Amino acid sequence: MFTVAIIGRPNVGKSTLFNRLVGKRLALVDDTPGVTRDRRSGDGKIGDISFNVIDTAGLEEANIESLEGRMRAQTEAAILEADICLFMIDARAGVTPVDEHFADFLRLSAKPIIPVANKAEGKKGEAGYYEAYRLGFGEPVPISAEHGEGMADLYQAIRIISEADRPEGDKAFAPDAIEPEEQEPFDPDAPAEEKPRGPMQLAVVGRPNVGKSTFINHLLGEERMLTGPEAGITRDTISVDWIWDDNPIRLFDTAGMRRKAKVQEKLERLSVSDSLRAIQFAQIVVVMLDATMPFEKQDLQIAALIAREGRGCVIALNKWDLIEDPDAALKELRLEATRLLPQMRGVPVVPISGLAGNGIDQLMKAVFHVYKTWNARISTAKLNRWLDGILNHHPPPAVSGRRIKLRYMTQSKTRPPTFFVSCSRPEALPAAYERYLINALRDDFKLMGIPIRLMFRKGENPYEGRAKRKS
Repeated sequence: MFTVAIIGRPNVGKSTLFNRLVGKRLALVDDTPGVTRDRRSGDGKIGDISFNVIDTAGLEEANIESLEGRMRAQTEAAILEADICLFMIDARAGVTPVDEHFADFLRLSAKPIIPVANKAEGKKGEAGYYEAYRLGFGEPVPISAEHGEGMADLYQAIRIISEADRPEGDKAFAPDAIEPEEQEPFDPDAPAEEKPRGPMQLAVVGRPNVGKSTFINHLLGEERMLTGPEAGITRDTISVDWIWDDNPIRLFDTAGMRRKAKVQEKLERLSVSDSLRAIQFAQIVVVMLDATMPFEKQDLQIAALIAREGRGCVIALNKWDLIEDPDAALKELRLEATRLLPQMRGVPVVPISGLAGNGIDQLMKAVFHVYKTWNARISTAKLNRWLDGILNHHPPPAVSGRRIKLRYMTQSKTRPPTFFVSCSRPEALPAAYERYLINALRDDFKLMGIPIRLMFRKGENPYEGRAKRKS
């Protein structure tokens, strides 16, 4: 599969085209210039051609040490990775001196270039479309990424270049084709193959500037995410595939989440919404704390949200190399986690340094331990033996002079472990006794660091509705 990078100055519509090519809203889109900062990749498709597509930050001339300069370095990395570059201009604004400057820059890359004149719908875009000829890349493709116009012309342009550059026998650039597979004779005695699960979805969340992107860069061994001293650099949720100890993982780097009262700008609200979606679709979430300022109110709210969403959780104490007495501090912070997060009692608390790479193996071992626990299933026989012991030791209290009977128990689902209990009067069962059952389940079956769902349902009365026998 070949790679297409979308290149251009800020606010010409690159992210809008990216979202259209991948068929979903992955990249944030706003009228504010410079929304995209990191490069984001996705599976693109146009007609019968599939490819990897990369959305990039707007090209700007800036010092390499500045934020804009580091954003440009991310775009340059995307150009090196690409097989085809879509150089996008704003047809309504026409060709600007910045467009001409970066057209010269792209020409030096020796990559195939397709000039794309976006926002070309209506008469306002005609002049800019004709101006695009002077960039020297051939006939521009007029499109409207927002309205989906011109996609057929873009398809033809990509197809022509991909077929011209494809070596004979190389299928990387070929349109999608369904090839018949050789099938072995059916063997009824052969064991059924277990359906493989996809990569584990692992999101890294936390307050702004706690080191999430630096940590992920160390995991990947490259400057994949934009980092720096400025708070709130990451805006989009960026996903990358990674393998740890032969285990496939899809990592999600998220924007920092501040307290709701402090989020005023529309763009920051969009970024926080993107982070919340990452939590909803993740399986395990690493909550990254600044070890010098741990367990702020916002940290606890993020952890509580993870518990409500039913995700597994690991707490990473970043910047641990700045702590003077690490042994005493770790013992105290683990006690704090138990006290402040009772809904996820026993959640792993792992000290790390994302910059130096310390504690990464311990963190990933904790992640996979929680993932295994999150997928745990307990047999009905074990659960009912356990329930009998609980009822003999500590039965539910009588309410209004009437005993509450718990008849049987079973696990209805995993991810997270969810249990169903048949109860004579579920509406009368005290909340304190429900918490007692959850804590006992957690302790006796080692369900640490994950939320537990416990549901009570009234059992049917077999004699209800029958007429009384006359004596």
